Amino acid sequence: MVDWVDIFTRPIFKHIIIESLQHCQKEKGLVIYAWVLMTNEMHMIVGANGINKVSDIMRDFKKLTSKEILRTLLVEPTESRQEWMLNRFEYAGKNDNKIKNYRFWQEGNDAQAICLNDYFNQKLNYIHQNPVVAEIVNQAEDYRYSSAIDYAGGKGLLEVMVV
Repeated sequence: MVDWVDIFTRPIFKHIIIESLQHCQKEKGLVIYAWVLMTNEMHMIVGANGINKVSDIMRDFKKLTSKEILRTLLVEPTESRQEWMLNRFEYAGKNDNKIKNYRFWQEGNDAQAICLNDYFNQKLNYIHQNPVVAEIVNQAEDYRYSSAIDYAGGKGLLEVMVV
């Protein structure tokens, strides 16, 4: 997220992310092993089922979500900080020759290959503990926008390949 703007405090923006991830799962072969959506960032452990590369899926996901979130910000009065947010995204876009108007996501991602079970478990714990550390919930599985419920035996908002 550009400038760590905490746009995911409103359900409308959270649901754009969820619907876009569902689209990527269904249409592009995204496999989600773990995820969490915080107020200004998202962490995931993902793979691809062979149809597309993860980097291509994430590029398309970012493009789709940024367009929809910016459209929502421009058209619907859903956010009291709307003008400030649009100014931050516009400023970030003007300083990048590849962007026309607004930059929503930070460029790139912090992709890391996971080859060892211990490393996977470390990343999984980090992802699921984010809302606990931020004192949003007491138990990781109580946070709605996370795969922690799936790992606790329940059913979350997205299809998750529990490992």
